Amino acid sequence: MDRAARHAHEPRSSADVVGEHSQYRLDLERVRFSPYFSRLSAVTQVIGQPGAGPLIHNRLTHSIKVTAVARAISVKMTDAASPTRDFALAHGCDAVVVQAAASAHDLGHPPFGHLGERVLDRLARDTLGLPDGFEGNAQTYRIITTLDVSEVAPRGLNLTAAVRSAVAKYPWTRHVDVAALGDGPLPRGFRRTDRGVEVLKFSAYGIDAADLSEARDGHPPFRQSLECSIMDIADDIAYSIHDVDDFHRAGLLGQGAVAREFRGWIESGLQLRDLDDEELARRSAPPGSALEALRRKLHTSDPWIAGDEAFRAAVGVVADDLVDGLLASPFDGSIAAERALSSFTNRWIDHLQSSVVPAPEGVVRAGLVTLDERAWHEVEILKFVHRHFILDRSDIVMYQRGLSRVIARAVKGLTAWLRDEDDRDRVPLRLRELVEIATDGYAQLRTTRPAGVPVPDASEVRTLGVGRGVVDYVASLSDDQALAVSEAIDGRPDRLWDIGQNL
Repeated sequence: MDRAARHAHEPRSSADVVGEHSQYRLDLERVRFSPYFSRLSAVTQVIGQPGAGPLIHNRLTHSIKVTAVARAISVKMTDAASPTRDFALAHGCDAVVVQAAASAHDLGHPPFGHLGERVLDRLARDTLGLPDGFEGNAQTYRIITTLDVSEVAPRGLNLTAAVRSAVAKYPWTRHVDVAALGDGPLPRGFRRTDRGVEVLKFSAYGIDAADLSEARDGHPPFRQSLECSIMDIADDIAYSIHDVDDFHRAGLLGQGAVAREFRGWIESGLQLRDLDDEELARRSAPPGSALEALRRKLHTSDPWIAGDEAFRAAVGVVADDLVDGLLASPFDGSIAAERALSSFTNRWIDHLQSSVVPAPEGVVRAGLVTLDERAWHEVEILKFVHRHFILDRSDIVMYQRGLSRVIARAVKGLTAWLRDEDDRDRVPLRLRELVEIATDGYAQLRTTRPAGVPVPDASEVRTLGVGRGVVDYVASLSDDQALAVSEAIDGRPDRLWDIGQNL
């Protein structure tokens, strides 16, 4: 059987598993030897390394740790003594598939983390006219199936269907038929608005939709594979803990502000329930208001698991272990500080990866596995600390606004160069190649016409190819490369030679 067509959900004999395991090992090696994987060492996770030091996580170290957590979960689920073994084997749970997907899951992240993702999406849709815009998960799928190279395939890494399916966290396109979702709860990645259902997250652009459909043949619509669900939950676990690690190490997570918020909710939670949403959002709102807003949000978005008692317990546990524990002593780089941080991180990782259970039947907001009620609430509280006390800081937002202009200069400058009839022949070779690959993809859409995917007119194919090629190019740069390209396009020679042969 063609290795690219082997599906994770198909029944497997013991002989099958031996052969498949070697095929999946090839997938894992192809991902880890990819230049796109190496590039992640120079892409921001949350805090840029130049301003915070070399011990802060980047996308590569994050991916490595997600892989370790995902492997531990899959091995535990398939252990001979595990009560989840039959469930795991029935749905397909190979630890190497999970590792390959976890290693690949962030390949599509552009420079500057999620900020770059938002800016590229806006530019792709509003400036370049790409109906799909930009999405990091879809870019990952595009890399492994089309943009990366392997000696055994003309394009892409020639990964098995099981691994490709396991990478697809949001297994649909931006133009999926939302009517099929009905009027009930929506899977993660969708949002219901006054104008209808909006697709926020998706795992394939229209030009890659046929490959995703082939990889997922036999899987229920809108449902991750089990191996994907394990990778997804490992990602959640890793970044909820490692972001706290980074912020504490960088001195950005002060105990005073965090303690004030937690104590405010613990002591005045019942009174805070009397405030309306607008009062909770005011700058003059009392301490604990942000946690109360989170409690309400969880009840609205995830009523299948959100509960007041579990929320209160999670706030208490995080307050004890993080606020009154880890943050009580500022990180000073000493061995004692490193030991305290390591103990905190390892304790939480061990607890959370041991808290993965099969999800209840029929819950569309969860994958096939989820965290148990206690751990689920704890992770939501830990992610709240990251969002509220770091991402909303004015200094970080100010810096990100500057980085958004870096991305915009690169995209607009490269697009103008490609459209310059007198000078476009001198565009970097790799950019020209990416434009041709994208143009071929849009031309093929006119022949294959996959269901639910907008088909371009013949006159639009080249324009769309240029737009997608530019996005593919900019998204493949490291943080430093994006800065250098942007400054060179802007006529600043300061970092010209930093680009070198990497164009």
